Amino acid sequence: MSKQDGWAALNLEMPDRVPRTEYSLAEYHWPLISRALGINVSAGSPAEERRKATLALRKAWNFDFNWSVLFSDQIFGSCKTNMGHASYAADGGDYDDKISCPFEDPEDVLEFDPWAVYGPIDKAQVRAQFEQHYRDNERTTPDEVNMTGIYTTLMSGLIAIFGWDMLLMACGMDPAGFGEVANRYASWMQQYMDALAEADVPCVMIHDDIVWTSGAFLHPEWYRKYIFPNYKKYFAPILESGKKLVYTSDGNYNEFIDDIADTGVNGFVMEPCTDMGYIAEKYGKTHSFIGNADTRILLSGTKEQIRAEVKRCMDIGKKCPGFFMAVGNHIPANTPVENVLIYEEAYREMARR
Repeated sequence: MSKQDGWAALNLEMPDRVPRTEYSLAEYHWPLISRALGINVSAGSPAEERRKATLALRKAWNFDFNWSVLFSDQIFGSCKTNMGHASYAADGGDYDDKISCPFEDPEDVLEFDPWAVYGPIDKAQVRAQFEQHYRDNERTTPDEVNMTGIYTTLMSGLIAIFGWDMLLMACGMDPAGFGEVANRYASWMQQYMDALAEADVPCVMIHDDIVWTSGAFLHPEWYRKYIFPNYKKYFAPILESGKKLVYTSDGNYNEFIDDIADTGVNGFVMEPCTDMGYIAEKYGKTHSFIGNADTRILLSGTKEQIRAEVKRCMDIGKKCPGFFMAVGNHIPANTPVENVLIYEEAYREMARR
């Protein structure tokens, strides 16, 4: 019943069970997967064994929603910044200390034109890629709501291209000039949004990390001048095509919840620092939302604290037809297995309406 419950929630039809999803748990936490499934699988196991174990956990734990995007910073080719990567995977295989940036100074950033650097896309080809990605997801996780989408929507695209240092210096020097860079990028990215609108897929994920954990890192009015008006242009053809559009940002986007809702999105994905209570109170009858148990409590909390965190989320979301339970933003591989099992048990006990 996972896909049925997931679609019911997206359509605001109040399924009897609160649907759920998790991010990366079934792809990284091999001790938990081994324990939950009664098998022996690790990061060093053959790829096919790991793939089967991942899918088996998703099915056994009744995931309803497969968060998925197709295009990220690969669309920028070699003209992007590599900011490195800390270790997340248990074996540290994702660690990267090779830092590079193609921009020498903020003036280079302010002159940047993605049309000149990246050129136009083949929209028919990109549409076909979105459709293939969705079909691949449907084959892989047929019991879940599947989707396709974009990671580097606007702010995340600028971060990937310029890196934090150049982005913040350029915007600090010339906020209006950097706003024009954002507008140029948005006009280029509109090609992908139009291809998404034309694609034969029912649900799209739009990801854009517009804030930090502490909130906005640029002046809020800059966002309202250069981010959200471009979102409206982006999303209009997608929404007109009848697709469900779900929006994700990490960090604390409390001060922009209403701005994001005004762009027409159908659903919100959030981390624990965004106020899910506010979303439930104001948009709980009109929007779906996914979240937002605190992963830090699973990492180091007691059994009582973990159960209380699940109850907090359920008390907020259970009365809303479009609520999905999830830990925000991930359950990393160093989370104790017992704590994840406590979380899973609490979810199952509280999931029925």
